[in-house]
Amino acid sequence: MYVHLKNIYGSASESEGATGEEYDNVNLIVLGVITWAAVFVFIRRIFSKRSLGFCTRIVSTIHAISGVILASLCVEDWSCPLCPLATTPSPRQAASLGYFIYDLMISCLFGDGSSFDNIFHQLICIVGIAAGFAELNFEYNCVSVQVAAIFILESSTPFLHARELLREVGYRDTYLNLAADMTFALIFSVARMVAGLYLLFVILSANNPILIKAMAVGLQLVGAFWFYKIVKMVKYKLTKTREKVGLASTSRRTAKLD
Repeated sequence: MYVHLKNIYGSASESEGATGEEYDNVNLIVLGVITWAAVFVFIRRIFSKRSLGFCTRIVSTIHAISGVILASLCVEDWSCPLCPLATTPSPRQAASLGYFIYDLMISCLFGDGSSFDNIFHQLICIVGIAAGFAELNFEYNCVSVQVAAIFILESSTPFLHARELLREVGYRDTYLNLAADMTFALIFSVARMVAGLYLLFVILSANNPILIKAMAVGLQLVGAFWFYKIVKMVKYKLTKTREKVGLASTSRRTAKLD
């Protein structure tokens, strides 16, 4: 992943090699879309009695876990996670790009209830990762920050989907569901509003293409909007839990008096 191209346009042979690389990348991306679609069909067959959203969330969870693991494996030194700066995208980014394209197709074709902000988030991810495969982008050191972005974006996703999966299997308004809510809120807040802001600073202060900078700002704005919604959700959940505990306590005291 950390191979630096010395001169893309230096010779005809290098140009042919770059063209071959482009075809390989396109093939990997197409293969990624097909693979994720096949995973969805497989999951859909297993959970045929569940909703479409249930199945898409399982696929999304699989991508999130694999994305976080692969992004972690890319780190050579955890004291400086973005070092060394890489210019050449890898098949790992192609797999993630394939997933986001598949996810957008699911949202548009089947109408799985995705909101505008979620579709906007998917589009930003697609354009941002695709920029890493653009030929002109080899002059910049932005692939490392793209891998870091995948790690940050997907770190809270399993807990996000766990909330909805638990509700569908009958654990709505339980302490297990509350634990998933609070864990998601905590990880999202740290990842998006702390690590995400730092990554945004790194991207904006470095010599990155304007497209990469615009995508980074867009992702952070979406993250900030979701953070606002999460704060409201946490406040509602805690208030509801306190009321539930209070009612239970009152019922016990009333029962003792009777």
